Amino acid sequence: MKNNLLLRGSLSLLAMLLSFVPLYAQDSNFSLQEAVDYAIKHNLNIKNTQLDAISAEARIGEVRSAGLPQVAANFNFTDNLIIQRFFLPANFADPNAAADAPPVALKFGVRYMGTAAATLNQLIFNGSYFIGLKAAATYRELAQKNITQSKVSVAEAVTKAYYSAQVAEERAKLLDLNISRVDSLMRETKAMNVSGFVELLDVNRLEVQINNLLTERQKVQNLIELSYALLKYQMGMPAEEPIKLTDDINGVNIDSLKTITAQFNPTYENRIEYSLLNTQEKLAGLDLRNVRSGYLPTVSASVGYGHNNGRDSFTDLFGSKWFNNSVLSLNVNIPIFDGFSKRYQIEQKKIAIDKVKNGQALLKQSIDLESNQALISIKNAFATLETQKRNLTLAEEIVRVSKIKYKEGVGSNIEVINAESSLKEAQTNYFTALYDLMIAKVDLSRARGELYMEK
Repeated sequence: MKNNLLLRGSLSLLAMLLSFVPLYAQDSNFSLQEAVDYAIKHNLNIKNTQLDAISAEARIGEVRSAGLPQVAANFNFTDNLIIQRFFLPANFADPNAAADAPPVALKFGVRYMGTAAATLNQLIFNGSYFIGLKAAATYRELAQKNITQSKVSVAEAVTKAYYSAQVAEERAKLLDLNISRVDSLMRETKAMNVSGFVELLDVNRLEVQINNLLTERQKVQNLIELSYALLKYQMGMPAEEPIKLTDDINGVNIDSLKTITAQFNPTYENRIEYSLLNTQEKLAGLDLRNVRSGYLPTVSASVGYGHNNGRDSFTDLFGSKWFNNSVLSLNVNIPIFDGFSKRYQIEQKKIAIDKVKNGQALLKQSIDLESNQALISIKNAFATLETQKRNLTLAEEIVRVSKIKYKEGVGSNIEVINAESSLKEAQTNYFTALYDLMIAKVDLSRARGELYMEK
């Protein structure tokens, strides 16, 4: 009877453990690189920067269109319901009229009038326009670099979320092993209690231990679900879509990572932020040239051709001959004095350029600081990981020896429980250190500008 109870208890525990394990039978498999590639294609922040690039192309086309011929057509029909009168002296119409005769009110126009015309305007010279053409390629370059910057940020976020999910799963696996090991020990202790070799207190202690492990396992399961939700969010993947990670964090070659801790001289050009500032400096220089070009004259030409007609009868308006007209004009606008407006604008543009240069110097200092911090962090992470790995090995050995001593009657149940607790803590510390190492590696790659490269 007691053996049946133990069997049912073990089956219940097994069912509880299985309930913690997510079902991934239909999942999409993703390595870290595949997850990053997926995010590059689906992340909404990247899509927005790509839309900005398309908008920039449209803006470039708008600037260029100002130098193309501008053609407009116009048709106008007027019905003078009441024709305005024009007053003239009486002797204008009748030379024999008296000098004091009232003026004559004559109709000024006809009832119906129509005009049809077309005009062509062409810009010949405008300094701002030609500077705008030079800035077009720079705007395109800036838009593309904004896309790259967004991709770098997304790659960083996806990589960290991927590692977080991996570590959470590894912790879950270790907890499952600990639960299984303590459960076996509890069943053995129960059998020994039935035989009278140990006290019931020893069984109760192990039951408390396994209950604590089950509670922590549930917390880790919740952490796994949260980690996957965060990863999907960073990837731009629908929350309901399944996913499975194929990379093994235990397969990371720790020794190969140590080579990246060598002394590093930052290459600022690798950082997209520095490249963006260089582009902004070029734009600021073009902005200054644009203001200076305001001192140059502006030249344009226009030609117009049309027809017009006017009649007192509507039918005569369209049935009679329309008269041609045409005009050709050359317009030259020469700025002479603007109240020093451009002078002050030029001063502002020069200050803007100085600010960009200061930003470049500040960014260099920030890159140096980030690189040094990341380098120190990864060295500390290596040291911590090695320490935690030794602690884990020692904790496993202590658990093994304490169990042997307990079974042989020379050790206590409390000693076994304490050893199991120390092992669990060592396992947690080890994977925390491993996660910190991977995050430090990401930060160092980010500082060096090597986290994501355009293919």
